Amino acid sequence: MKCNQCQSEMVKDCGVNVEGVMYGIKIFKKGKGLFNKVSEKPKASVCPNCGYVAFYIDNYKEFK
Repeated sequence: MKCNQCQSEMVKDCGVNVEGVMYGIKIFKKGKGLFNKVSEKPKASVCPNCGYVAFYIDNYKEFK
């Protein structure tokens, strides 16, 4: 993954937590029906050159 700011190679698979809370954050999409909900824990990529941070999820196709 390339940095959007400086085009350096980013460090992938970094964890994401909200400070003071051990649960972290989740990205979700509520669909139609009772059990039609998709959720995923985001990961982060960090540029070691400029410090730019990008969030991503591995199973993005589940959100279509």
